[in-house]
Amino acid sequence: MLDLPLYAVFVLLGPNIMTNRPWIEQMVPMLFLLPLLLRRRYPRIAAVWILLGVAAVYTNGLWAYDRGRSELAMAVVLYTLVKAGDRWFIPVMAAIIGLDMLWGFTWGTQSPTLTVVGALPLHIAAWALGAFFRTKVKLAAEEQLRDELTVSEEQARSRAAIAEERTRIARELHDVLAHSMSVIVLNAEGAKLARHRDPEAVDRTLDTIGATGRAALAELRRLLEVMHAGEPARAPQPTLDQLRTLVTQSGRDVTLEVDGDIADLPAGVALQAYRIVQEALTNMLKHAPADATGTVRVTFAGPEVHVEVTNSGGGQPVAAGLPGSGRGLTGMAQRVELYHGKLETGALPGGGYRVSATLRTDAA
Repeated sequence: MLDLPLYAVFVLLGPNIMTNRPWIEQMVPMLFLLPLLLRRRYPRIAAVWILLGVAAVYTNGLWAYDRGRSELAMAVVLYTLVKAGDRWFIPVMAAIIGLDMLWGFTWGTQSPTLTVVGALPLHIAAWALGAFFRTKVKLAAEEQLRDELTVSEEQARSRAAIAEERTRIARELHDVLAHSMSVIVLNAEGAKLARHRDPEAVDRTLDTIGATGRAALAELRRLLEVMHAGEPARAPQPTLDQLRTLVTQSGRDVTLEVDGDIADLPAGVALQAYRIVQEALTNMLKHAPADATGTVRVTFAGPEVHVEVTNSGGGQPVAAGLPGSGRGLTGMAQRVELYHGKLETGALPGGGYRVSATLRTDAA
């Protein structure tokens, strides 16, 4: 669309009228201008074809005086090359001067030198205009890059501020947790000393310990949420070899059954299986009655390892619920999906709960 006025100028310049040849023959130089349609996509090819077309015009007596259109076409391709930053504009400029000299010494009726010099302002203006727009484009690109860098720096400062705030909040929560743990330890020691002479005080102390422990767990959950985007722990991760210790630490009547050589499990699969058992036992401690019994079965056969954790319903009432994170079953599902396995959870018919997970050791 921007080139339409330019094309209109080429048409309005009109053909050579210095001969009585047919009008169609006089319009042939218009065909030499067709490469201008491709000057932006193929500037070098367009320049070469325009120069060849002008050479054909300037060496033919029928078209030689159609000079205005030819000079303007050469100026346009020179402008295009300069604006694109193409070093070809140097030989093209030399060729333009050579063609002007050819016309001046062949068809010029006045001084050939004056003829050549008279066309130079047009081409110098085309070069200057191309250099101007190229510089303008470069400045716009630099300004855009500067704006992008500014935005990037602002985002970096924002992330740094968020990280600093997260660290401050985590430090405050750490202080709260340290205080809660101190209260729990002190009250536990006091209850031990008072258990024979003041049973009621022991009950009150145990209530305080329970309330403080629940509050501490809630604060710990918030601490983990705050630090969720932090770096992963660098300590060695547990494996299935530590399952027996994990079962013992649960404090419940839990039986461990292992079938297969779990030492042959890949480290990643072993870690995920351990975490699934850990989460299932945690849910049992939170939601199952105190007299509920449990069973942990780990079976390693072929490319699959099967983990099943079940607990009975028990006869005692369920203890006051501890605050949950809401991520237990979701975390299990993600671990199982990571190893192209299958997870099944649900209540048992006679009471209790069952968690069954299968992981593939050959998952890519």
